[in-house]
Amino acid sequence: MLVAALLRVRDGRPEVLTVSPDVSLPAGPLEPAHRTLQAGMRSWVERQTGFKLGHIEQLYTFGDEVTPDQLRLLRVSYMALTRESGDQAGWSAWYQHFPWEDRRAATSDDLLRQIVQRLTSWAGDCLSRKERVARHFGLNGYEWLCERALERYEMMWEAGLLPEAPHHSAPLLSGQVMQGDHRRILATAMGRLRAKCRYTPALFRLVPEEFTLRSLQEALEAVSGQCLHKQNFRRLIQSQNLIIETDKQDIGSAGRPARLYRLANIEHASCALMGANLPLAPLDKA
Repeated sequence: MLVAALLRVRDGRPEVLTVSPDVSLPAGPLEPAHRTLQAGMRSWVERQTGFKLGHIEQLYTFGDEVTPDQLRLLRVSYMALTRESGDQAGWSAWYQHFPWEDRRAATSDDLLRQIVQRLTSWAGDCLSRKERVARHFGLNGYEWLCERALERYEMMWEAGLLPEAPHHSAPLLSGQVMQGDHRRILATAMGRLRAKCRYTPALFRLVPEEFTLRSLQEALEAVSGQCLHKQNFRRLIQSQNLIIETDKQDIGSAGRPARLYRLANIEHASCALMGANLPLAPLDKA
């Protein structure tokens, strides 16, 4: 089975393309007519959504599910990024599936403290579990790393905090469920994109070719789920010579027109975009 996570940022909100009515990711089997896995993935996405994929990359192959006749079902997942900003139906906000991952939201820390409390009870006296909780949720001096979205999801699944877990225990604001293991695949894509935004110019594939510094910052805040220090972010971007100022201005937004920029060189092998985060409140302190 081929599964695609197509990601975009629209109006400061990160979204994923989904298929109704079961809020699933576009997916389908590899058919004899498909020359390659990628060709099959492109075919299924276009068939189910009408969307033509650009650049895609393989995420991970999942093989945990066993069919009733004891055959192992393999899911090969892919991630694609788009600048598409149309109003077509089928786009679902990341954070309605992962509300704990948006550290910008006023309610997220309260939810995370509930999750940490439940995970701490689940860990009990098991040192390895306690270490995992601390490492992935930024406790005991560890830093919260936004790219560990999958690790946090899998730990919550293991502890029975999610409705799709086989031993789901008690109610918790755990986000909208997706079909099968598609929420796990989306968590994988989120973690991959967040990691790529830390050290590559992947973010620029999510914004228009010409953009304002404000819209670039808002896109990174949306993807990472963290607020950035405005001036530090601008210094960070400009110190790496990543962008070029154009002679155009954005006159469509309210207030004073803002200068438009473009990426200086798409061949940049690496860059640092995550060094201007505002401090997060520690979850193990009231």
